[in-house]
Amino acid sequence: MPVSRWSKRTDPVQGDRYDARWVQLARSGENIHGEADFVDSYGPHSVLDAGCGTGRVAIELDRRDIDVVGVDLDETMLETARSKAPDLNWVSGDLTTIELDQTFDVAVLAGNVMIFVLPGSEKAVLRNVASHLEPHGVLVAGFQLGSDGIGLVEYDSIMFEIGLQPAGRWSTWQRHPYRGEGYAVSAHRRS
Repeated sequence: MPVSRWSKRTDPVQGDRYDARWVQLARSGENIHGEADFVDSYGPHSVLDAGCGTGRVAIELDRRDIDVVGVDLDETMLETARSKAPDLNWVSGDLTTIELDQTFDVAVLAGNVMIFVLPGSEKAVLRNVASHLEPHGVLVAGFQLGSDGIGLVEYDSIMFEIGLQPAGRWSTWQRHPYRGEGYAVSAHRRS
């Protein structure tokens, strides 16, 4: 039975320990909200943070008065998210099958979610996440390339197959032009 790349980690990451890295970067003056800045630029009223981890992106979007729901399969990460923002809607679930009773203006898969899902489930993840978009909603994903995860040709093919149109690609969350680097942020819009 295949396991996800996240589950294959030999040193399991606990939510608080994972989160400590971002806390340290913020204390040193780094802007740790590039993903939230990017998503916010679309002017959404609602966002699905798919693979939300410890909630860094969702919590920042909530601070900006955006209705946000965070979904993750890793309970240790969600425990940290819940401890930091107990009033937000944190949902434990598999991105291939989760059914939420709402749709969103934007869905974001930040933090390399696409390379950590179960190999072979990428299409199911993208199809299900996209099913939670409003008409003309935007699905945004940022992930490392060149690993044993999904590549951009396959990613774009899946997006086309599920009816989402390209809306831009960059090499960073700060919208630096994409020139074939090892990381891509891709936006696709639902018709």
